[in-house]
Amino acid sequence: MDEVNDILCVGIDLGTSRSSISASNGERHVIDSYAGWPVDAVARKLVKKPVLVGREALDNRSMLDLRRPLEQGLIKEGSEKDEQAVQEILRHLMSLTGIKQKGKTRPKVRAVVGVPAGALRVSRQRLRGIMDGIADSLMLVSEPFAVAYGLDALLHALIIDIGAGTADLCVMQGRYPTEDDQHTLPYAGDWIEEQLAKLVRERHPDARFSVHMVREWKEQWSFVGEPTERVRVTMPIGGKWTELDITDEMRTACESILPPICETMADLITRVPPEYQDRVRNNVILAGGSSPISGLSAALDRALAELGGGRTSLVPDPVFAGSDGGLQLARDASTGDWEKLAA
Repeated sequence: MDEVNDILCVGIDLGTSRSSISASNGERHVIDSYAGWPVDAVARKLVKKPVLVGREALDNRSMLDLRRPLEQGLIKEGSEKDEQAVQEILRHLMSLTGIKQKGKTRPKVRAVVGVPAGALRVSRQRLRGIMDGIADSLMLVSEPFAVAYGLDALLHALIIDIGAGTADLCVMQGRYPTEDDQHTLPYAGDWIEEQLAKLVRERHPDARFSVHMVREWKEQWSFVGEPTERVRVTMPIGGKWTELDITDEMRTACESILPPICETMADLITRVPPEYQDRVRNNVILAGGSSPISGLSAALDRALAELGGGRTSLVPDPVFAGSDGGLQLARDASTGDWEKLAA
């Protein structure tokens, strides 16, 4: 914390599946983006809390009105309960920094929150309303820009941030990115899970499994290209737990995000002045919770080869790359920056 000005700076990566916070007092935390309320008197007696957040909510989901309130990186439309869930997630993240939300000793909070590059203005305004009372100053930036800022990859770089809800691509050209410099796609971790569930169901129509099981399979076994090992999972068929090989289904589901991402990557690179395109192609950076998919970086390198060659690297810390970048921006931003990016 800045002891002179009594200001706490935080960077928040508000994600569809997981959300992270990095604070200037050294605290860094990540939680599952879930909140839930007990459904009845029995549930209230068991959980002994008015609301559960994060992994605690997920683990007790059978007793809760469980909400995963972010869809494709944005607050779900038409539900006050989902807005409440987002607020509970943000409040919980702030509490993890050790800062009290109320009281005379509470520092002023400057927060930079990453949102999808294609976030609509109305969604930004909803988030501002939710953050009222949580942060004194708020700046919303695109998630890939926050990653770029934290890595100091601000010139001749292309960030590809693949999360659960969206894949966000942004070309950095030494300034704040414009709408033409970035693009949001709905093909990311959730899309892979939907395709995987569909493929497994088609091949094994009598098998029973949940979205949470599919998510665990994806997080443990996701890959593109040739498999290095077979993907074998167990699920009940007719009440009997059975081992099934889902290698082909996993590959097909994971590779389904490649064409739109590669096409958008190529489009953004071609918009860069020709004399700088080679530098950008050789500085493509993968970030986000879905970026560690095995073989993904090599697949993007092959796509870059068709454009004249290039190189893809993975951020050292996909979990905190966005929130760390937001924190750095919160520390560095001038008054003019806050006014410009707070709009």
